[in-house]
Amino acid sequence: MDPIKLIYDPAGHTLTIWFDDPEKEDVCEETAEELVLMKDSGGRVIGVELLGYHPRGKGGALAVETVVLGEAG
Repeated sequence: MDPIKLIYDPAGHTLTIWFDDPEKEDVCEETAEELVLMKDSGGRVIGVELLGYHPRGKGGALAVETVVLGEAG
């Protein structure tokens, strides 16, 4: 499994999540819910960006929890 990258921009109020290499990004598609889908040349979603993101924690800290449910066989 490739590592997932989280990028929080407190100035721009965005949270970007990459599931694959950001260099593979070919096109972005903004949805109606302030969500941007980043896709590769094959149309596969490789990342998402949440617009207007404000963390709930103190001082703008971003808490991350990792849970692995199981490996596909």
